[in-house]
Amino acid sequence: MKSAIPLLLAATLLVALSTSATATERSILLQSTTSTKNSGFYDHILPLFKADSGITVHVVAVGTGQAIKNARNCDADVLLVHAEADEKNFVARGFGVKRHRLMYNDFVIVGPSSDPAKISNFKTAPAALTRIAQTETLFVSRGDSSGTHKREQALWRSTGINAVAASGEWYRETGSGMGATLNAAVAMSAYALTDRATWIAFRNKQGFKIHVDGGKALLNQYAVILVNKARCPANKAKAGQRFVDWLTSTAGQAAIQRFRKNGQQLFFPNAVKN
Repeated sequence: MKSAIPLLLAATLLVALSTSATATERSILLQSTTSTKNSGFYDHILPLFKADSGITVHVVAVGTGQAIKNARNCDADVLLVHAEADEKNFVARGFGVKRHRLMYNDFVIVGPSSDPAKISNFKTAPAALTRIAQTETLFVSRGDSSGTHKREQALWRSTGINAVAASGEWYRETGSGMGATLNAAVAMSAYALTDRATWIAFRNKQGFKIHVDGGKALLNQYAVILVNKARCPANKAKAGQRFVDWLTSTAGQAAIQRFRKNGQQLFFPNAVKN
């Protein structure tokens, strides 16, 4: 009988520790992009996840570059961004457990309805950007190392044009999020590259329209990554993994599919289950 008492105490302690660990994982911190936040995506998705799991997700919405930096500093449990090369590097260096493809939409070039550079007839983004540079028509860039900014830089590189050399002239950099950058573009009657979800949700269009869209170069893929507990011991790995699993599950993918703004679907789920 005496030998059973220590075993009973040990079992009780284990249950108490397990219960305590569960209690501390009732919320997680998600580092994410401004595009998902500004579109209203989290207002739609997170209540559904909480109803299913009881877990609250707190979102920090910044540019992808800053979100990844924050996650490297262990200021995140989960990362949801849209810059594939940086995401793969994050995982390869041991900061993330695994990159999961989640959903996609696309980037578009928007501008005044008058189309001052006459780019609407161009079928590709590089051709349109080349025309903007040649005519020195105002173009507003986020300039903030976000996923959108990185894609814009890649598009400029494909044209062979150094747009940054014209910074302060026809090329303007805001260093701000997508919403603020679009507001600046509207105020200056300038072109801008934006993700379609933010554009659909954007309320200050004032006659602006999409001039160029479509094509592989404008595909905008999002991914979700659990921050590695081996690098960040305080990471709430169990709750974070549950969020990742839910987003990539049939239920999560269906919830993404249903999200609409102004009658339009903003993101298209494409998670691949292993």
